[in-house]
Amino acid sequence: MQVTTIGLDLAKNVFQVHGTTKDDEVAFNRPLRRAQLLSFFSKLEPCLIGMEACSSAHHWGRELTELGHDVRLIPPSYVKPYVKRGKSDAIDAEAICEAVTRPTMRFVAIKTVEQQSLLSVHRARNLLVRQRTQLINGLRGIAAEFGVCIARGLARVIGFAEDILAGEVLDLPDIANEVIRNLCEHLMALHARVRWYEDRLKQVAKEDARVRLLRTIPGVGAVTASAIIASIGDGHQFSNGREFAAWLGLTPANKSSGGKEKLGRITKMGDQYLRSMLVVGMTSLVRQTKSHPERASKWLTSLLERKPARLATVAMANKTARIVWAVLTRKEPYTPHTA
Repeated sequence: MQVTTIGLDLAKNVFQVHGTTKDDEVAFNRPLRRAQLLSFFSKLEPCLIGMEACSSAHHWGRELTELGHDVRLIPPSYVKPYVKRGKSDAIDAEAICEAVTRPTMRFVAIKTVEQQSLLSVHRARNLLVRQRTQLINGLRGIAAEFGVCIARGLARVIGFAEDILAGEVLDLPDIANEVIRNLCEHLMALHARVRWYEDRLKQVAKEDARVRLLRTIPGVGAVTASAIIASIGDGHQFSNGREFAAWLGLTPANKSSGGKEKLGRITKMGDQYLRSMLVVGMTSLVRQTKSHPERASKWLTSLLERKPARLATVAMANKTARIVWAVLTRKEPYTPHTA
């Protein structure tokens, strides 16, 4: 029997494959070891392969595409409705095989090696930023127990750590001074690594033409622009800017029923990292608007007069996401309306 559709349930070592024919007959549903996977698919005629989008799905998607197969990645939440009952690898593979054939199914674009490499820089930087924040909170907490108040803000804490490492000694017992000094050394080392990742992202921003295009948008810097390129590439997997904004979770949740339209808060269902980067960028833009009102757009100024600042930043992030899609797909720099 010639297999036309396969559902592949990914794992670390043991994979499950569920294959069906053109007449929807089950050809096989069997486990495969990691070393057997590529050799198994190389013996098959080109067919449609569905996989859940996960950390290793892009790697296997590229490998199977090179063998001539049509590989499509599905968000795991879209596969769940097709699981009939229970939880096993065989049931999951069957559900993936059924979901990939649905005409209205939405898929995730397979990332290139270059995209994943750039995205790894962002992931590592984000990890170190979280560790730095934890360390700062711990340092401020320990110092506060001895009555030493460290001002809030990254610059203030880094300044405190630099003073300690320069030789300043607090009026504390020796063991407490040693603990604070060790924490300051660790903080400065983490801060240096974060700066290295930021410099690396700025270097990428200078080399990539798409990143340079995105940086023409107000509120979008080198880090945000490179994160967008690493995540969505050229953006052609989205049909329009609104779809991209919805993918980021920046659109209101639709709770309409009975002919009555009711919109709630933003869904927050998409990429949290990109969404937070856009909101932070728009927050900076709102602050610049307050300090330099002559530079602000009329739309943002009127919005801030009617709505709270946080609501305005989210609305601006939504609008900026649509601008990002337009700039990427048209390959033209952002030009604001003069009217």
